[in-house]
Amino acid sequence: MIGKLTGRIDYRTTDHVLIDVRGVGYIVYCSERTMATLPGVGEVCALFTDLVVREDLMQLFGFPTLAEKEWHRLLTSVQGVGAKASLAILGTLGTDGVSRAIALGDWNSIKAAKGIGPKIAQRVVLDLKDKAPSIMAMGGTMAQAMGDDDGEVIEGPISNAVVQNQSAQAEALSALGNLGYAPGDAAGAVAQVAGENPDAETPTLIRAALKLLAPKG
Repeated sequence: MIGKLTGRIDYRTTDHVLIDVRGVGYIVYCSERTMATLPGVGEVCALFTDLVVREDLMQLFGFPTLAEKEWHRLLTSVQGVGAKASLAILGTLGTDGVSRAIALGDWNSIKAAKGIGPKIAQRVVLDLKDKAPSIMAMGGTMAQAMGDDDGEVIEGPISNAVVQNQSAQAEALSALGNLGYAPGDAAGAVAQVAGENPDAETPTLIRAALKLLAPKG
């Protein structure tokens, strides 16, 4: 399994790049969003990859973060969602957008991706509602991996604000899970609060999410 490539871009088109890794060229397909962030020809890039092997085909798909790669693997586990459809969804919404759409049951946002019809969009939301929190929780792990011994986030491909936001959402999800809330319900509440207040820290997310989850009436 080829899990990551680091090398020089030999050429690029609208949907893939050729990466030269020590004399071996790898064609890697990426979403429009990822293509827009990659450097130009002759420059070095690094992508996490997922290898699809069929009887008549082998293709590599590239992602800027591990979280996006895992979202891709989760999306393609849904019946009717192939690799290209997954890239369309991720390219349209990004990982945060996909997380929020699934957590809130917003299949119309999924349907906005090119080539995704209403039935597939609804299936994505229904099939992944309880699986999505595990990927959303990767934000906390990523923040820890990018931090130094003092907990300071190190500069990198992902901005500090994004990493801290992902970490706060992951911590809030974990806390709500410890309180006995179902993963899907907790993810929906956290996603709604985070969407309304992107800069919210963990305590704020937890308090606001608990209000949403409280029995009505």
